Amino acid sequence: MKVGSKFMAKRNIIKIDEELCNGCGACISPCAEGALELVDGKAKVIRDELCDGAGFCLGVCPSGALSLEIRDADLFSEKAVQEIKDAGPKNYIPQNCSFCNTSEDDAYLLPVKHQGDSRWVCTRCLPRLIHG
Repeated sequence: MKVGSKFMAKRNIIKIDEELCNGCGACISPCAEGALELVDGKAKVIRDELCDGAGFCLGVCPSGALSLEIRDADLFSEKAVQEIKDAGPKNYIPQNCSFCNTSEDDAYLLPVKHQGDSRWVCTRCLPRLIHG
């Protein structure tokens, strides 16, 4: 469907419950597309076309403020994402591995959630989490 000069479609997109959002910023880093930013102390989807709806941000939200919803939204745009990336360094809050405290600036981190507990785990500590 075309609205004005933009194309819209029903698709998965992140929904943020502002009542539950505590502004910790944990969701910002997993969003490789740059769709999320902290605005006035709350996480916001800054432009629908930047959100691919993959939901990598969901598992790291400690307050459960993020969910996926299906709604009319601008189509996802790889071009818009590339423009954001080309504009300069990403503004993010570096996360640390919950086990060894390694920063995501130094190692790959993966978001994991178990029994309601959200954690970041580096690839070195992941086997310990899986195998005990």
